[in-house]
Formats: sequence, C-alpha cells, structure tokens
Amino acid sequence: MAFEKTPRGTYGQKTPAFAVPLMKMLNPLMLWQVHRGGRSAGMRMVALTTTGAKSGQRRQVILGALPDGEGAWLIAASGGGTAVNPAWYHNLAAHPGQAELVIGHDTYDVDATQLAGPQRDAAWDRIIVAGPRYAGYVTKTDRVIPVLRLTTKG
Repeated sequence: MAFEKTPRGTYGQKTPAFAVPLMKMLNPLMLWQVHRGGRSAGMRMVALTTTGAKSGQRRQVILGALPDGEGAWLIAASGGGTAVNPAWYHNLAAHPGQAELVIGHDTYDVDATQLAGPQRDAAWDRIIVAGPRYAGYVTKTDRVIPVLRLTTKG
C-alpha cells in the first residue's frame, strides 16, 4: 500500500531547538492523555507507532486524529506548518502496513493510505472544521500537507 510522498516545501514554520527533547520528555504524560481519551486542537489524541524508514526501530508519536467511518481515522502530517514533512510520515511511507494506533486503552494494527485529489481535499476540510488550528498551518508553508487514512486491519 505504498503512496507517493508529498515533497517538502521551500519555506515553513521553524521548529525550536528545545521542542524535540521537550516532546520526548512529555511523551509519557501525553500517552496518559491518550489513554484517558484526551483531545487536542479539537481532535482525539492517539498514539501512532511506526517503523523507522532507515533505522527499522519502532517510533511513537502523539497526534490528533479524526474518525472516518468504522475502523478508520484521518491524520494530517502538518508538522505545525514546517517546510518538511514529519519523520513519522516518512516512516509510514516506507512501511505503510507496519503501524499501530492506540486509541484510549485499545491498540490496533493499521494500514496507512495517503489521500489525494478530491478525497484529500474533503478530508482536509473535515480536519480544519474539527481542529481550526490546522487551517493556519497552510499559511506558514508552501508544501501541501499530506492527509492520511489509517484503517484497522481485520
């Protein structure tokens, strides 16, 4: 289920140097929020575990997700409007069938599909209605923010 990766932009929001170590430190607290059904930016907090594109190591990130029918979720690789796609996006592109999604206390094996054209546009519109903060990200970068559908297996 490979997908065509969206190219990086030529400009975008800068990630502060302290952000990555801070997020690693806060990850246990954010995972606790995922287990409690927490919400962020108007969307349900989920934990996505991917397989590293180069390292092969398992990596976990906390994201906002929007339900998309039975057993499917939408996520946006916004990176807060940075010029580059998030690392987890590259991991999913390399291994779209090797991901896990934690929602509350439940863990699901998922397949990732990148949406394109009218499907992507309709999903993006739903995302910005649920989480208006996402609408501002497109003004910070010239890259097209990828929208992915995670579908549970089985």
